[in-house]
Amino acid sequence: MRAYRELLGTPGAALFVSSGFVGRLPMSMRGLGCLLMISIQTDSYGLAGVVTAALTLAQAFAAPVLGRAADQFGQRIVIAVSVLVHAFGLVALVVLAGRSAPAWTLIGAAVLVGASALPLGPLVRARWTVLVDSARLPTAYALESILDEVIYVAGPVLVTALTVGWFPAAGLLGALALTVLGSLALAVQGRTEPPRAPQQRRASAVRARGMGVLLTIYLGLGVCIGAVDVAVVSFSSERGATGVAGVLLALFAVGSLVAGLVYGSVPVDRITSLQRLVGSAAALCVVAVPMVFADTVPVLAVGVALAGLAVSPILISGSSLAASLVPRASLTEGFAWLSSAVMVGLATGAAVGGQAVDATDSTTAFLLAVAGGSIGAVAAVLGRRRLRPRSAPTPGTGPIVAATASTSPHSPEHR
Repeated sequence: MRAYRELLGTPGAALFVSSGFVGRLPMSMRGLGCLLMISIQTDSYGLAGVVTAALTLAQAFAAPVLGRAADQFGQRIVIAVSVLVHAFGLVALVVLAGRSAPAWTLIGAAVLVGASALPLGPLVRARWTVLVDSARLPTAYALESILDEVIYVAGPVLVTALTVGWFPAAGLLGALALTVLGSLALAVQGRTEPPRAPQQRRASAVRARGMGVLLTIYLGLGVCIGAVDVAVVSFSSERGATGVAGVLLALFAVGSLVAGLVYGSVPVDRITSLQRLVGSAAALCVVAVPMVFADTVPVLAVGVALAGLAVSPILISGSSLAASLVPRASLTEGFAWLSSAVMVGLATGAAVGGQAVDATDSTTAFLLAVAGGSIGAVAAVLGRRRLRPRSAPTPGTGPIVAATASTSPHSPEHR
């Protein structure tokens, strides 16, 4: 915990971390809020699923574009424009759903909402590279991963309470309020904003050496998580305990949160980020196996908690490696690509897992989760050479230190 306290004690850190937390809390609220609102107002789970899928996929494909724009034009202008468009799209979706508008209009509004949902996680992670040296970056990324897990525990509870306890659109409107508040608070913090990249033509971050391997690992992780979500709900229903599904999924997030806390406390000079990534990716496909053989709720509870332990280490070490592989001018875009890979995997795992459950039972979906973890493990092992930086940094002069030495928050060009 001392490492986290020291990290947050860095001038400017606590403010942008708290702003980023508030602004990205809606990332765990939008999908569920949309699903609940549409299903309640139209009495159609099919339409609600299609509209929610449109929102999620639009967000996945737009995130790298918005990240690249933030690298090129600066975070402030991109935040301002995206928040304006996002607010318009979400209000339109709420109004159209309330008036029982045609399905295509709901889908169009949902696409606009997803496409303008700014990837605040990558924006915040990019700010850390300006504020701290490479030795403290893994701890910073561990902190962000922990906050993400808190978000995925708290967000669904909040949006459900607003939607069910107030009115159908309350969850989405609450998410919009948090988005606006957190995003604008982040935008005005120019001291920690990364400098804009030069305007010359440059290759996309996805073409950087090793990014293909990282994207495959993150995609496999997303498939695993998406399949677990569906499998847990189905498993609970099969045993007449539908109400415990939320508790079981919360345990999955808690396991990841605990692993993130431990990860950030281990000195980076003992185990490299590459070793951690390969080890945690291999661990995921192993610790996911007990879920396949669970036959009671308590046994599954232990299984999902164990599986969750591998999630944060993959995300944290992957972010650290991306920061060393992607050019500084494209770093936000690189983080956004990783976020999109997870979202596409989530959508794939949920869709394929749902079909598998309809055809058989929850066991097949748990097998899909193991398969997703195996994809990541194989990619990590076979692609580990491409994940090594071209030259090993000397202590205190890692790739981020070198890249940001002239862009300190105290330098004249960054005031």
